[in-house]
Amino acid sequence: MTITAIVGANWGDEGKGKLTDVLAVHSQFVVRYQGGSNAGHTIINEFGKFTLHLLPSGVFYPETTNVIGPGVALNMNKFKMELQELVKRGIHEPKVCISDRAQVVLPYHILFDELEEERLGTSKFGSTKQGIAPFYADKYAKLGIQVSELFDENLLRAKLNMALASKNILLTHLYKKSPLHVDQLMEQLQEQAAFIKPYVCDTTVLLQEALSKGQSILVEGQLGALRDPDHGTYPYTTSSSTLAGFAAVGAGVPPYAINKIVAVTKAYSSCVGEGPFVSEIMTDEASELRKRGGDAGEYGVTTGRPRRVGWFDAVATKYGCQVQGATEVALTNLDVLGYLEEIPICTAYRIGNELSTEFSSTSRLKQAEPVYESMPGWKCDISHIRTFANLPIAAQNYVLTIEKLIQAPIRWISVGPKREQIIER
Repeated sequence: MTITAIVGANWGDEGKGKLTDVLAVHSQFVVRYQGGSNAGHTIINEFGKFTLHLLPSGVFYPETTNVIGPGVALNMNKFKMELQELVKRGIHEPKVCISDRAQVVLPYHILFDELEEERLGTSKFGSTKQGIAPFYADKYAKLGIQVSELFDENLLRAKLNMALASKNILLTHLYKKSPLHVDQLMEQLQEQAAFIKPYVCDTTVLLQEALSKGQSILVEGQLGALRDPDHGTYPYTTSSSTLAGFAAVGAGVPPYAINKIVAVTKAYSSCVGEGPFVSEIMTDEASELRKRGGDAGEYGVTTGRPRRVGWFDAVATKYGCQVQGATEVALTNLDVLGYLEEIPICTAYRIGNELSTEFSSTSRLKQAEPVYESMPGWKCDISHIRTFANLPIAAQNYVLTIEKLIQAPIRWISVGPKREQIIER
């Protein structure tokens, strides 16, 4: 068997969790390979409605092994809370494996994230304040702490002392806060480490063995292509690569084994956080779309912030599919648009006197204006439909137009938040 990657084509919040939950029934392993608790996946199934931040979206299948890979920013406290919440709500305790090479989000990562956003004020980047940027800064400055190091008291203490030498100077002089003390951190981390210890293993060996046995693996991305630090709207991005290409690194699997890449996009656009968003709408239309969007409206799973919304952006989505290397696309929330007489699609950007169908650098995107083409709406409920042929002709044409514009085949169409509300073409 080979590996299927499920990734976002846009700014995140596209509906990746639902698709992973749908496809996980056929997978022995579901792997999170990057990011941390700074974004969430909402899943609705026969057990109820759940929000996952760190746990992979295969946790509702008893036979599926859920892997937190070495590329993940592991918030141990959030992991514990999520796992306990599942069991509390009557879900069997899932099979979970945490890579011993994963690095941990430390209390001072979260603290510095909060303090820096406060210091930046109106120049902030829209952080979720989960410690992600400071975590990855430490990781690449070689100040991070791997899961395996939590169980060596002397090594852990030495690494914390080394990190605090500079961090306490920043705390006291830049942020005017009290310094941190290593003993307090040690106590907290050792308590959390004791909880996760039964789940820790060498996940690289685990997944390599699974591949050699021909078992199926899903790798699950967080956020979307446009939040990638290299290919997205930098600096309004996350701090780890959101692309399917990084899955081989963040999961510890061979790149040639990933031969199916499903890019997920909504039938309209939504975005949490700062940065250019060309097709954004700001009028009463936005309030109506936000209210109708998804199961509980367009609000961030992690932050609770109202999402910025706009019409489908074919320029951004084509680019997102290209950099993800999408072999197929899942289009979500098509049912949400059933109230509209006409549905605009952003087919190009106007930048000065230039008309462009290419997704540009951040500085040019800030100058871009959307160019729209409108299509007739279908003005009815489609949430009960399970085949493409049974969709209203206007809905079929909308999907086919998007497919042509983004230059990638749409295989999956979601017509509601529940697991069964999906059409496979």
